[in-house]
Amino acid sequence: MAVTKDSKRGTWTVQCWYRDWQNIRKKKTKRGFSSRKNALDWERNFLAQNNGSPTMTFGDFYKLYEQDIRPRLRRNTWETKEHLIRKKILPYFEDRQLNEITGSDVLKWESVLIKEKTSTGLPYSQTYLRTIANQLSAMFNHAVKHYNLPSNPVWKTGKMGAKQAGEMQFWTKEEYLTFADSMMDKPRSFLAFEILYWTGIRVGELLALTPADFDFERKLLSITKSYQRIRGEDVITPPKTPKSVRHIALSSFLLDEVLDYLKYNPGIDVCDRIFPFTRSSLHHEMDRGSKETSVKRIRVHDLRHSHVSLLIEMNFSALAIADRMGHESVNITLNYAHLFPNKQVDMASALDAERGN
Repeated sequence: MAVTKDSKRGTWTVQCWYRDWQNIRKKKTKRGFSSRKNALDWERNFLAQNNGSPTMTFGDFYKLYEQDIRPRLRRNTWETKEHLIRKKILPYFEDRQLNEITGSDVLKWESVLIKEKTSTGLPYSQTYLRTIANQLSAMFNHAVKHYNLPSNPVWKTGKMGAKQAGEMQFWTKEEYLTFADSMMDKPRSFLAFEILYWTGIRVGELLALTPADFDFERKLLSITKSYQRIRGEDVITPPKTPKSVRHIALSSFLLDEVLDYLKYNPGIDVCDRIFPFTRSSLHHEMDRGSKETSVKRIRVHDLRHSHVSLLIEMNFSALAIADRMGHESVNITLNYAHLFPNKQVDMASALDAERGN
């Protein structure tokens, strides 16, 4: 390490050695400091930041990140991540040295995305912006944990967007029944929506169902897989999370509807998909039914919210609902807390009665 003065220019120069994240010894030279103190301060900060920290470009780090993360994820989960990274993150950070990206750089990147528009001319939703920010933060966290990055710059700036959308959309039972009447002319569509509404399973779980998943004697539906359409290929994967593998108790009327459908469609083998179409078909049918009945249009996924709201209205507990829905934690179910009945008045009355005894 050396700090020297250039007598001709009157400035100071630093030369120092450091080891990168691969333990390779490298030399760094920095010129143009106005004082010896400034040069020493820079040297101290540089060594603290760079000894053992990843000096690779963000683009090269992404290759390591893919090697580390991709084998641990479902194919469709990784491809969703990959799309976000390639479209929204790499164009801005790809050529930057990983350990030189600062909180200020993250803020500038966020400002760019906040101003971007969708193909329809609308700004990105707050939840989509949060998803992108979470992905960038996850990559920096991985670098901190496994590649000696000193800190995650997103920690200093916070994350753009919002964790949840403003208002949760769902149908009441009356709205669903009105919609379901319009599906009666297409038995396959009718049964698909019946299962979605009365069980609350995910769309991917529905589209992976086979007759073998129904235990008609025990009145149970086994959720063990999920369907995805990826790059023109039908792909069956495990469900979203380990907790998603579950058995759902079915009502008698729904089992009868499934039996009737299979009876009139004998060509469906025990291991065939009952609903051999993609999500887009359900979206199309949702559009059709909403227009015919004037029931407000919600997303197909919102039928899952509708099932939860129905169970809450029927006074089932958050724990029981979480188990049926395959939520990884009861905390996810508590996102619906605003729908649960407020028991405060009942509690106060009960305490009055208890005090009087």
